[in-house]
Amino acid sequence: MSEEKNKYKVVIADDEYVSRTLFEMLIKSSVTYELSASFSAAEQAVNYCRINQVDLVILDVMMKKGLDGLTCAETIKRNNPKIKVILATSTGEYKWIEEAKQENIDSFWFKEYHESSLLDIMDRTMNGESVYPSSEPDYEFGDTKKSELTERELEVLRELTTNRSNEEIAEKFNISLNTVKRHIQNMLNKTGYKNRLELAINAKALGLVVHDDDRKNPHY
Repeated sequence: MSEEKNKYKVVIADDEYVSRTLFEMLIKSSVTYELSASFSAAEQAVNYCRINQVDLVILDVMMKKGLDGLTCAETIKRNNPKIKVILATSTGEYKWIEEAKQENIDSFWFKEYHESSLLDIMDRTMNGESVYPSSEPDYEFGDTKKSELTERELEVLRELTTNRSNEEIAEKFNISLNTVKRHIQNMLNKTGYKNRLELAINAKALGLVVHDDDRKNPHY
């Protein structure tokens, strides 16, 4: 059997052209991997894996249209558990990590913040290792950092990015309206932003947090 046929067959799905192109270049220059297909939509990767031999799939979590990468990764693993899957993201949303682990996704890579290169993650994943970040990425957020916000503040912040009212947030988390206002005020004090709108706009622009509504129902 030729060396070419011994290479791992890789599929990519990433809607960002630059990121997808860099992935393609990395794989094409490798002696270990062969680029089988590259898509701008995650569903295309799912469909491809149904009818073709694939060893490894690299999926971006956030997609501008169609199903998100995490949902499609879960489908791929259910259809064929032998296919290795790496989820990648340029956002700082760490809560996806636990969901990915629960769905037996092999590895997770923060594009800009991971301590290891993608090629290293690929090698370790194909060797049977499940590779996840040892820590979540931190961000400058106004006058503070993401790590200085409490878990509840981050939960409230996710809701703010979807323009939910204080009343809606209070109802979702079963807390009082005054408690919601206190969490928002605490974040304003920490960040130096003027109002809840500035909090939401900057959190969304930075990819600090991503609400599930935005992941599963993209509208940008």
